[in-house]
Amino acid sequence: MEEERQEERDQAPRRRRRDRLGPVGSTVGLARIGAAAWWRTTIWTGAASVRVGTKVVDAASSGTPPVELFRSTRDDVTDYARKVLGIVDPEELKRAATEVTGRKPPAEQNGVALSLRERGAELLRNSADVNFQEDAHPAYARILEDLAPDEGRILRLLANEGPQASVDIRTGWIPVNSTSELVASGLSMIGAEAGCRHLDDVPAYLNNLFRLGLIWFSREPLSDPLRYQVLESQPMVTEVMSDAGRSRTVRRSVELTPFGKDFCQLCLPLETAEFEALASKADAQGE
Repeated sequence: MEEERQEERDQAPRRRRRDRLGPVGSTVGLARIGAAAWWRTTIWTGAASVRVGTKVVDAASSGTPPVELFRSTRDDVTDYARKVLGIVDPEELKRAATEVTGRKPPAEQNGVALSLRERGAELLRNSADVNFQEDAHPAYARILEDLAPDEGRILRLLANEGPQASVDIRTGWIPVNSTSELVASGLSMIGAEAGCRHLDDVPAYLNNLFRLGLIWFSREPLSDPLRYQVLESQPMVTEVMSDAGRSRTVRRSVELTPFGKDFCQLCLPLETAEFEALASKADAQGE
């Protein structure tokens, strides 16, 4: 409250001086603005005259055609006027924005945006067309290009044999995750069961299949405990548990998503006879 009173006392002399001057003070302010504008315009006119005159003399001595001289002189005068008056060229703003953000101005993206919207409109038209038949998801062809050969083996295993056992190893014997630490995760026999050539890369294979939406890591265990007993007796599990000291296993599973099941049915030869027939056909075409 005291600060507001002090501020009001400080501004009182200014208000009295402004009221005393009245229209005279306003006229003086306008005169100052006009004088500044006149002086700035005078400086610009003189400088522009010197620049244009020098350029005309140089052009006359070098034999520059009048049309080119007029065009270049007009551009120079325009640029100089913008600099003096503080006007920024819109094209320069666009170029600066492109250099900083790496993106083209919206006006230059209209072609791309229009193309995307046209494709979106075509998609909606097809969705409304009861006669439109789609043999396979359009992403399947791209997914096949993103798969390693061993990943195809893993998908075939999951499609033919169903979900596979997986275990995490945590410290402590009490089955409460909040009181223990994760030692190892996702240990499984999927690579060996699928016949993968590069077993060390199986975790990366599974991550890629998860990224593509083909598999998911379930927290639910399989109904058959024998499959976990076989897995937990493997050296890769026993060695980790031995190094961790007091530890336990948490049973998980790995399975195909509905998207992954449809992909395997449409894109992979799951039966041995079909696979061998397609392999023989490919060999015959290659000869």
